[in-house]
Order: sequence, then structure tokens, then C-alpha cells
Amino acid sequence: MRRILVSVKTYVYIWGAMTKTVVTECAAKRVFICPLFLILVVAWTTPVSGQSLRGSSKSLDLQNQVAEEHDFTYIDTPERVRYFASQGWLVRVSPTRNFQLHAVSFPFARPEVALFIERLSRQYRVACGEQLVITSLTRPTERQPRNASDRSVHPTGMAVDLRYSGNRNCRAWLERVLGELEQARVLEATRERYPPHYHVAIFPNQYAGYVEVLQRRTASRSAEISYTVRSGDSLWTIARRHQTTVDDLRQVNGLRGSTIYAGQVLEVPANH
Repeated sequence: MRRILVSVKTYVYIWGAMTKTVVTECAAKRVFICPLFLILVVAWTTPVSGQSLRGSSKSLDLQNQVAEEHDFTYIDTPERVRYFASQGWLVRVSPTRNFQLHAVSFPFARPEVALFIERLSRQYRVACGEQLVITSLTRPTERQPRNASDRSVHPTGMAVDLRYSGNRNCRAWLERVLGELEQARVLEATRERYPPHYHVAIFPNQYAGYVEVLQRRTASRSAEISYTVRSGDSLWTIARRHQTTVDDLRQVNGLRGSTIYAGQVLEVPANH
């Protein structure tokens, strides 16, 4: 059977809090496959809306690499956890109406992890109607469970474990969101089996930069007004009426052409 050579090139975009770094990785291995299995290769190598959330040695490599880039300490004792908290390097994570802590011995984490929990739990409760459950945060090395990897980043304070919900729809929602954030290169998420839970390692600078971009977009949208298209309207007449341009209207509303219809709601920049 004829064989096909498939080469894979992956572009990894890492957002820092202040800078944007582009890292290019090229697959060096020559992978030969039969045409019958080509569709499987496409599925594995093409970005999709969600990742598999399967753990791997490469995932652990990346998590530890990020910890080193942030110059994080692998905290060894409970006393050191409290010391880091007293210095503001870790912050206390307290339950809210959107999430609860379950059997968390050390309710402290890096500030960006606390931000992640705050944002995710609010969205999760709206989407699922239940609280997000946090089962682990910072764990000093001498308090790691027996089944923990010796390369775990929990001692750095950059990781959080989430309970595996009994609601299939909630699991699907959470896995989709974690997969999208993993694609954005702001975290690494793994669906663990024993016991069932989600391990999430937050990349602090990258996640902070990601949230900053979202907040800027939200602020930009708040400076816009909504306009309902009327019969006889065109992008040109709407732009002229609101002292903006057709190009701006297209950009704000994601329009490729000039076709609009009566009853359609458009966002109009209010700063013109």
C-alpha cells in the first residue's frame, strides 16, 4: 500500500503580561502512515475547539519549564507555604457562592491562579448551575500524596485541581473551556483518572496577559452603541449617520461584505 509522508509544524503562541513571544516548534520525526489512517493523523495534528486533556511527559516538561521561567520555588514545608503567603507571593483562596474548597489543606495559590478560579467558577456556575469544587491548591513537597508525580508543580503554587462533576453536561462544558485555554497556551490541563479530577497548571504571566486582552476588548465594546438596522439602511448611510466609517462598522461587527438586513443589530463605535 502506498505510503504518505506527513510532516507537522506547530506554532506556539505564548502571551506574556507585557510582551508577546512567538516560539516555533517543528516536528523533526518523519512519520509514515498508510492512507487508510490519514484521517486519524489529521484529527491528531489539526487544532480543534478542545484538547484531549491527556497527560504526558511533554506536558510535565512544559509545566516545569514555565515554573523555571517564572523563577518559582518548589515549596517544601507547610511553614514555607505560610511564609510565602505572608510575603504576598501566595494569596489565600476563600470559597464564594461560585466555588467551594473540599479537603484543601493549604488554601493558597499564586495570584493568577486565584484570578483563574474566580473567573472560571463564575462562568461555570452560570453555565452549569452548580458550584465548582476545588480539591487541591499549593502542596508542599513533603505533603504530596503517594500517587503524585515527583515533577508536580503543585509545590510552586501555580496549580489547582478541580473535582470531576457527576453532571455530563458540566464536564463537557469544563473540558471545552479548559481545552480552549490550553490552545491559547495559558495553561496545561490534564484529566486524571485516579481519583477522577482535572489537574490545571496556570502559566501566570501568560494567563495575566490573556485576561488583560479580554478586559481591553470588553472596555472597547462598552464604548459602542447598538443600532437596529431599518428598511432602506446601508452600511454607508449608517456610518454617515453615526460619524464613523464603513470599514469600522465591518471590523466591529465581523462583516466581510456590505450585506445587512432589517432587524439586524449592529455595534457602532461611539468614539467617532
